[in-house]
Amino acid sequence: MSANNTLVIHRGGCHCGAVRFECEASANITAFECNCSVCTMKQNTHFMVPAEDFRLIQGEEKLTTYQFNKRIAKHLFCSICGVQSFYIPRSHPTCRAVTVHCVDPGTVENVTIEKADGANWEAWQAAYAARQQKD
Repeated sequence: MSANNTLVIHRGGCHCGAVRFECEASANITAFECNCSVCTMKQNTHFMVPAEDFRLIQGEEKLTTYQFNKRIAKHLFCSICGVQSFYIPRSHPTCRAVTVHCVDPGTVENVTIEKADGANWEAWQAAYAARQQKD
């Protein structure tokens, strides 16, 4: 396993293959495991990619959007198989949250999980932003 942050092109998509994407990110991924109501039910573990580094290759017409609560996040999922391979998160609206398990094998070297307290979103987001400024 490489210890560097080499950028690679990750490709992936939904279960049925109708939705396909590619994104540029590190081979060593830091992913969020969120405890908000929807992520808990979906068991969604995801990593953030700036929108400009994410490309939807196919399936835009197959995507269905689900929104709740503040209606800021756009939970996108395949209308055929129901898999959410990526979405637009409330916490990082200029990013795409890519579901780790929807990335094709071969480009991810390591995944480090960071807990996200989406159940207490405002407090977690403030603490997360403070930590990011210290780094």
